[in-house]
Amino acid sequence: MNKKIVIPLVVVIVLLIAGVAYLYNSLNQQQQANKDMQELADLDKKEMQNEYEQFAQQYSEMKTQINNDSIVAQLTQEQMKTQRLLEELKNVKSTDAREITRLKKELATVRAVLRSYVLQIDSLNRLNENLTAENTRIRGQYSEATRQIEGLSSEKASLSQKVAIAAQLDATGINMTIKKSNGKQAKKLKDCKSIEVSFHIARNVTAANGVRTLYVRVTTPTGDVLGGGGSFAYENRHIECSMKKSVEYSGEETTVNTYRQVGEFLSPGTYTVSIFADGSMIGSRTFSFQK
Repeated sequence: MNKKIVIPLVVVIVLLIAGVAYLYNSLNQQQQANKDMQELADLDKKEMQNEYEQFAQQYSEMKTQINNDSIVAQLTQEQMKTQRLLEELKNVKSTDAREITRLKKELATVRAVLRSYVLQIDSLNRLNENLTAENTRIRGQYSEATRQIEGLSSEKASLSQKVAIAAQLDATGINMTIKKSNGKQAKKLKDCKSIEVSFHIARNVTAANGVRTLYVRVTTPTGDVLGGGGSFAYENRHIECSMKKSVEYSGEETTVNTYRQVGEFLSPGTYTVSIFADGSMIGSRTFSFQK
């Protein structure tokens, strides 16, 4: 064979082998990213399912602790709604982001309603203790209240468990903004030099006051996590976060702003921002950005 023909053939073969190796490596990386993203989605769905099941059980327990037909009927209605949403969650795929987001919003509503009933029953329980201490004269003035709280359990351990559920924080108004080097908002990812994620911690009078550390996790369209914020405990494992911030929480609505410098390439598409606190995901939202 002509020597001039052999050399180009060798070059072509080498390039083909290198191309196949590169494609194989890229495929493995994408498969691993997809696997990690699926694991997180499955964990998120499992946590939501556990909460729905726990909330349904709490409604069932509260109905046995109160002797008021009107309140029992309300609790039964909310319990049936919770069980219906639980069945919807069981039947939805963890990769169905739109449906998972809807059920997560429904979960926040269920939690808020349950919290209101916990506070109402707790208030009735404390009122009952005061009525008992004041004896017959006060019981005569508050006979209707006495009938409402008849049958309530005074076990503080059970009440503490319900209050713990009600005390979970909620992240609302989540917003992700990409910014230029001058700090102004960018419209396209190619101009992005930093990311700002802002949100509100909703008012919650049942939550403990003090310093809380909030973790922000930004997932790219390829399933990668924008790192740099360290890691934190979640579902018996440690996962990476993009940003974190400690704030003093007093039970009132608190605004939180976090920032991250961008040095890597950002792919166009849908980004997911998830907020975590006290070992739980307390809010999530997706954002789409152009190239």
